[in-house]
Amino acid sequence: MSTPQQMVRPGKSSPLGSSWDGHGTNFALYSENASSVTLCLFDDQGNETQYPLTERTAFVWHGCLPGVGPGQRYGYRVDGEYNPDAGLRFNKNVVLTDPYAHALAGTEEFDRGVFAYDFDGEEDRTPTASDQQGAPKAVVVDHSFDWQNDAMPDIPLHQSVIYEAHAKGLSMLHPDVPEELRGTYAGIATEPILNYLKELGITAIELMPVHQHVDDPFLLDKGLTNYWGYSSLAFFAPDVRYSAYANRGQGGGELGGEVREFKEMVRALHAAGIEVILDVVYNHTAEGNHMGPTLSFKGIDNPTYYRLVGDNARFYYDTTGTGNSLNVRHPQTLQLIMDSLRYWIQEMHVDGFRFDLASTLARGLHEVDQLSSFFTIIHQDPIISGVKLIAEPWDVGEGGYQVGNFPVQWAEWNGIYRDDMRAFWKGEGGLASEIGYRLTGSSDLYKNDGRAPYASINFITAHDGFTLHDTVTYNDKHNDANGENNQDGHNDNRSWNCGVEGETDDAEINALRNRQKRNFLATLMLSQGTPMLLGGDEFGRTQGGNNNAYCQDNEISWFDWANQDTVLLDFTRRLIRLRREHPGLHRRKFFSGRPIRGNVQDIIWLRHDGQVMEDADWDNPQTQSLAMFLDGNGLNDLNAEGEPLRDDHLLILFSGSHIDLPFTLPALAGCENWELLLNTADDEAAQTTVEAGGETTLTARSVQLYRCARSKK
Repeated sequence: MSTPQQMVRPGKSSPLGSSWDGHGTNFALYSENASSVTLCLFDDQGNETQYPLTERTAFVWHGCLPGVGPGQRYGYRVDGEYNPDAGLRFNKNVVLTDPYAHALAGTEEFDRGVFAYDFDGEEDRTPTASDQQGAPKAVVVDHSFDWQNDAMPDIPLHQSVIYEAHAKGLSMLHPDVPEELRGTYAGIATEPILNYLKELGITAIELMPVHQHVDDPFLLDKGLTNYWGYSSLAFFAPDVRYSAYANRGQGGGELGGEVREFKEMVRALHAAGIEVILDVVYNHTAEGNHMGPTLSFKGIDNPTYYRLVGDNARFYYDTTGTGNSLNVRHPQTLQLIMDSLRYWIQEMHVDGFRFDLASTLARGLHEVDQLSSFFTIIHQDPIISGVKLIAEPWDVGEGGYQVGNFPVQWAEWNGIYRDDMRAFWKGEGGLASEIGYRLTGSSDLYKNDGRAPYASINFITAHDGFTLHDTVTYNDKHNDANGENNQDGHNDNRSWNCGVEGETDDAEINALRNRQKRNFLATLMLSQGTPMLLGGDEFGRTQGGNNNAYCQDNEISWFDWANQDTVLLDFTRRLIRLRREHPGLHRRKFFSGRPIRGNVQDIIWLRHDGQVMEDADWDNPQTQSLAMFLDGNGLNDLNAEGEPLRDDHLLILFSGSHIDLPFTLPALAGCENWELLLNTADDEAAQTTVEAGGETTLTARSVQLYRCARSKK
């Protein structure tokens, strides 16, 4: 440790974190219960210089150091009482990461110490006396950047098609991305990736967590890492692991370079007309339970940042399954989250967020509360309320499954849509009424609380679970590579292997699997609501039956660009184009199911004989097929010019039956002929025409889409 070369000036208590003004850097840290706070600066060799912060304003310890600028590494030593039973875990021997750090100089180093307690003591009750410097050092950042008139695409949610992908896995194996850029933010900004996404037709990329995370020791011991990244440490810092420019603590590169690189990625995606949505994890941190490491929040102010068990503050209230839950009831923790969200919107230009385990953020004392402070502040904030807000509407706590219960302005991952559609295409009967709701935007979940169909984020697959290819290839999970004896991951996958477990050379089974993949994709894109496509499903990406690849930072998870199913890819592109071209497939309002103007009825449900479905058909457990007639004059909406919005009449046939069915095409809305646009069983049949009243064959387990030009009257 070296002697300070300059005096600390008082500085300011706001903003929190480190702020460079061109002359010096202001440092501000919130700690309500600390007795002292020491700022620690580190040079390139790791030598430490300490500066006690003596100014304290409203629990914020602050000071300004002239001459300190971008690239400076720093951390904090926070002193106070070490009494786990009282919820206090201060230990000045531990160097801590700034919760407001905008960049980190590398990743955690467990061998340099990250625990505030003595392993030889009584569990976590004895504080360690040895120096612990394994937490990542924060970096002072220069935020100047030429956005070049960047404009957020601002695509309405009902016109959106979301693409979920991993910042590393997307480009890691792409042969046309320069090798030094693969697996990075810069790699996503390259022409091969941008052109691919544009040609696919998606409107937004939803990146799995990019906040800097921590790799769990139990994974490192097995030679694995936390690939998914749902173990956040720094809510303002782009993960240095995905940077081509940054110094990762091994010499070379640019300290804080990941910030500029991330901005360049966003700018490039926006120029391509693609929005950026971040998957954010504000429900817990990487510090785990009472026996976990002390990297930041625990050692700065444990009772402020975490929900502790009321009758024994040594332990953590946990509704996330990770060991802790953030204390969103505390104003400072709530401010941390809101400051982070505003930072990513205003400074990094992102277009929205998907909130992991969002039910935890809405909990009061125990129950999930729609009127919680979290929702109230977001809805009142003019910055945050103006972007896309998507909830994963569940956690692992009691009463945590809240699909359909989030407030106005929120969209939700619709897990019920996923489960119902998988069951239908698996061949389960008795689902007609449920499928009817899912195809039309899940009005049973969203209509009565003032939301619209696009509040339903429809998905068949996501990062958590089987890929689409594996959904039709495996009945059971195959997670042996995770090193947990195949005990991890879901057992209820609602998947069907079509007769053989795993890959096969059987031509008939492979043909059925290919049709099933098309059925799922067609259902997703032809349903009302907002579709979310798991990246790689469009070309048949497989994880070999692993339905919990969270620790597989390798070819199991990375996009295998060399083995694309180009036929399936072309089919998906066509599907997305059809959805975009037909406003009747992405309505802003729910169907009424009754005449709304004159004799126009916006939707009619049909049996395979062409007759209108009756109550008995909806309740019949044998019903495995149904059809939707969508009247092009019945959109009940206006276009950009304020005129009534219209479309072609559309007819969509779905059959989960295991046998072929004759289908009589109806004579509705003056339609004399129906043009076939899509048939998941026969690509060559597209653009054929069938007379109204005529019969077609609906192949077992297939989807057909027809159009009829609406009357000009």
